[in-house]
Amino acid sequence: MGDWGFLSALLDKVQSHSTVIGKIWMTVLFIFRILVLGAGAENVWSDERSNLVCNTNTPGCENVCYDWKFPISHVRFWVMQIIFISTPTLVYLGHVVHVIHQENKLREELKRNPVAKSPKYSNEKGKVVIKGSMLGSYLTQLFIKILLEVAFIVGQYYLFGFIMEHMFHCQKLPCTVMTECFMSRPTEKTIFIIFMLVVACISLALNVLEVFYLLCKRITGKKDKHREIIYVNDTRYPSQFSVELDAVNGMRHNELNMALQNRWDQSKGGLDAAKSQL
Repeated sequence: MGDWGFLSALLDKVQSHSTVIGKIWMTVLFIFRILVLGAGAENVWSDERSNLVCNTNTPGCENVCYDWKFPISHVRFWVMQIIFISTPTLVYLGHVVHVIHQENKLREELKRNPVAKSPKYSNEKGKVVIKGSMLGSYLTQLFIKILLEVAFIVGQYYLFGFIMEHMFHCQKLPCTVMTECFMSRPTEKTIFIIFMLVVACISLALNVLEVFYLLCKRITGKKDKHREIIYVNDTRYPSQFSVELDAVNGMRHNELNMALQNRWDQSKGGLDAAKSQL
């Protein structure tokens, strides 16, 4: 597992800048792919070539038959799969680091100039908010990972199939006749093949689910924002500010009525006093 340490450290940094489903995908990648591949699969396939037995005495026949049946080893194929699938995530991490670096400069500029442009995609703790261009970058790496997962699953089917046969027939030069070749531990290898296939399908499903999650979240956010705009502009739902203005205007109107009433009472009192003197 020491060979995977650098890749694991880079991918671990992406977790703080991804969704909950993205964190689950990382866990599946670390535990059920990298850990299982490094701890078990390499030992199972260590005798893949050395214990291959072919029913022939022709020099070079076994090597040719092995190369024909397995153009690439299962373990190396899965290593390539993990590296290729992790690459879009690492590119997204590079974008995140670039955005954080740029917005840290904006924060420093904002301290000197209060009217400067404020950061948009990250907070002071260095955590990125997935929106705008960051959302586009995140969705792009998800789509690429989906295509790569599908390509590797289909490629594994056409290269090896999903079952390790205990025997296969080969008739390639320099083999002069149809030759029978026998694999070592085919059942154990079949279990590992199916396990890695199931994990790949789970990773693919998580990527698809995350795409729908982000799209639904974006659509819901737009609807909520649209409702807020309608609510503020609709005369049937006056804002709090207008209600306060109406209350103030009502108080002023009452005060004006009371002042007019007092003046009327005073003038009426003066008229009554004048009449009594006459």
